[in-house]
Amino acid sequence: MTSGDFYDFDVQSPQDAGENERETIEIELLLEGIHRLYGHDFRNYALPSLKRRIWHSVHGENLKSISGLQEKVLHDRAYFDRLVHNLSIPVTEMFRDPEMFRTFREKVIPILRTYPYIRIWHAGCSTGEEVYSMAILLHEEGLYDKARIYATDMNDRSLAQAKEGIYNIQKMKLYTKNYLEAGGKRSFSEYYTAKYNSVIFHPFLRKNMIFAEHNLATDRSFNEFNVILCRNVMIYFNDTLRNGVHKLFHESLSNFGVLVLGSKESISFTDYSDCYEPLDRVEKMYRKIK
Repeated sequence: MTSGDFYDFDVQSPQDAGENERETIEIELLLEGIHRLYGHDFRNYALPSLKRRIWHSVHGENLKSISGLQEKVLHDRAYFDRLVHNLSIPVTEMFRDPEMFRTFREKVIPILRTYPYIRIWHAGCSTGEEVYSMAILLHEEGLYDKARIYATDMNDRSLAQAKEGIYNIQKMKLYTKNYLEAGGKRSFSEYYTAKYNSVIFHPFLRKNMIFAEHNLATDRSFNEFNVILCRNVMIYFNDTLRNGVHKLFHESLSNFGVLVLGSKESISFTDYSDCYEPLDRVEKMYRKIK
């Protein structure tokens, strides 16, 4: 190396290293306390996004440290409920990723037509927009009367909104666009009634929906399903938890059942990658073969 060569090493100072170590310990203690006291297990969530959401809660509660948040959470259920809401921030929309729903019509619906009864699980359903989207799709394909959609989430606030089926009217322009791009066959406005600044989806769409709390990190299989959709949820998990959830889904799918993942998710590099064949690699649809 000559005198003109220069390498820019990102060297942590002892003080920065100490702060990072302290922060990690605080997070571990907070998550361990939540698991032991409330039974919610965030210990295997991906650390970078988890850290951001925890600090969002710290600042939102006007606290100065994660340890301060821990004290509040362990002594006041209201603080815990708010933290869980922040740790599972719902991000969804009607017919999200329209091409996925179009592909579902083309490649999965023909399979479902052969079944006398259809069970579908939306795992991590958030506020329910994709659940209602699926109900509309099944209705238009003439399959909804013989279907049951089980919609689960760990966030009770999100579930409460999903059960009501009430959404902001300002979102309907985007949702209508998504619906049409997803292959919708009718006028989207036929499925809801507008009132003031909100819309409520018609009750017939809810008749075959079952909403329930379920934590993918801790809860077990509760039925056998022909289709499981879990989209853009496992991107927040580490490899250990992700593999555990794939085990849960594999146990919960019927033979030749269909698993649908999010665009940034995959079954590759899990213990169950050879248990499926791809129905559509782009839209992350897989069929269980063993």
